[in-house]
Amino acid sequence: MHKYKEKAFTAITYTASLFTIMVLFALIYGLFREGLPLFNKVSLTEFIFGIGWYPTNAEPEFGAWTFIIGSFCVTIGALIIGIPLGLGSAIFISEIAGNRLKEIVKPVIELLAGIPSVVYGLFGMSTIAPLIRNWLNLDTGLNIFTASVILGLMIVPIIASMSEDALTNVPKSIREAALALGSTKMECIFRVIIPAAQRGIIGSILLGLGRAIGETMVVLMVAGGSAQIPKSIFDSVRPLTSTIAAEMGETVIGGLHYQSLYALAILLFVLTFAINLITEFFIAKRDKK
Repeated sequence: MHKYKEKAFTAITYTASLFTIMVLFALIYGLFREGLPLFNKVSLTEFIFGIGWYPTNAEPEFGAWTFIIGSFCVTIGALIIGIPLGLGSAIFISEIAGNRLKEIVKPVIELLAGIPSVVYGLFGMSTIAPLIRNWLNLDTGLNIFTASVILGLMIVPIIASMSEDALTNVPKSIREAALALGSTKMECIFRVIIPAAQRGIIGSILLGLGRAIGETMVVLMVAGGSAQIPKSIFDSVRPLTSTIAAEMGETVIGGLHYQSLYALAILLFVLTFAINLITEFFIAKRDKK
């Protein structure tokens, strides 16, 4: 009886793994099938580096450069905000907080990960954007800075949770040796513990990067939606994800506009896939070490 149960369990897990792989390949096939035909009429260089996006004109233009720049602007801004908050939270939970305080702080930070992105977007539109507009006397509060603040808050739980795990996994003997040699608590943290956990920390940052660059609702709601190359952090932009979400409902299936949005999705997929590969590399290195 136990033998049949083992075989059944093995078959179920094997099927689940195979199904997951099939879904991934189906997703890739669907993206490339719909998006690649665009490049029969538009060169890859023109698509990536062109700055004009007029897919419905008599002579359409498909330049994604402004969207790429917009995505990277809000993503870099999110990392500037999210890394210090996430890493600081991880250090506090792992090295400073007592057990009772840790049991309170850690679940609260992780709770942020469960909040839907549309709620973050509404918070940004109704609260953060008006404050920034009034404080800085801007025409609009929907800009790179606002989107970066909200995205930064969204990636804090990812960076904090993974970094805290990496810091906690540093052997206790390393801490004791550093303190025994006369290091202060701060010196022990920044010169010994963080370098020992750097691969895990880098992996958490890269995972947060992937989360930020692939976010849709927040940038659609608070980034402003202007297809332009920004000159300051208070300019509105239109990232890749928000362009796909905003325009897909207006397209004709199989048309050039439709194919161009799938081409944007391919570009986004390649970017996030590369980030995930780098993340897996650093995590694997950390586990091996």
